[in-house]
Amino acid sequence: MTTTRICFVGDSVTVGTGDAACRGWPSYLSAEETIRRGHDISCYNLGIRAETSLDIAKRWRAETAPRLPDHVSGRLVFMFGLNDCADFNGTGVRVPQDGSVAAAATMLAEAASWKPTIWVGMTPVRRIPPSIQPGPGVHYTFDRTRTAALNQAYKRMAGELGVPYIDLHEVLAEDPGWDACMESGDGVHPDEAGHQRVARIVADAPAWRAWFKD
Repeated sequence: MTTTRICFVGDSVTVGTGDAACRGWPSYLSAEETIRRGHDISCYNLGIRAETSLDIAKRWRAETAPRLPDHVSGRLVFMFGLNDCADFNGTGVRVPQDGSVAAAATMLAEAASWKPTIWVGMTPVRRIPPSIQPGPGVHYTFDRTRTAALNQAYKRMAGELGVPYIDLHEVLAEDPGWDACMESGDGVHPDEAGHQRVARIVADAPAWRAWFKD
């Protein structure tokens, strides 16, 4: 049995937006390890809606440090990038690709030098570009070609850093079941089945499995 604390750091997909059960994939993933495999996991969900890589870079260490003191076995899982690709009110993407990759590189390098770290790639949005309005006067428009391009840039950077990267985008972009999850919601956030699908992919990934003694 493995006993560990895991901080899941990210944005709205991490926090579970779209899941009617209000759980999200980190909860389903942790339950899989705890209930079915007998491990002891403390799951800390540190996702915040609408945050970009720049936002997460500012807060991740302060939020994870008190949850992962030196005397415990602590791990880090990151997922972000969707909001970087969002067009804000027709003015352009919130974070250009070069800036997003640079922020991610600094963040993940620091994280990996501190605790065992996995980088989970962003999920693909609906094929027809979705637009959401989180508040008055604010429109975010997403596009799968932009997320695909950033995903590949992240994947290359992860290889350079030596940080395990779980490429959800490539796996799910051609999955008819994923398209159905997107169509049933707002086109950006997966429904309950979608979050469970992400949890299964991560659970089977070699980098994740290496953390546990089954």
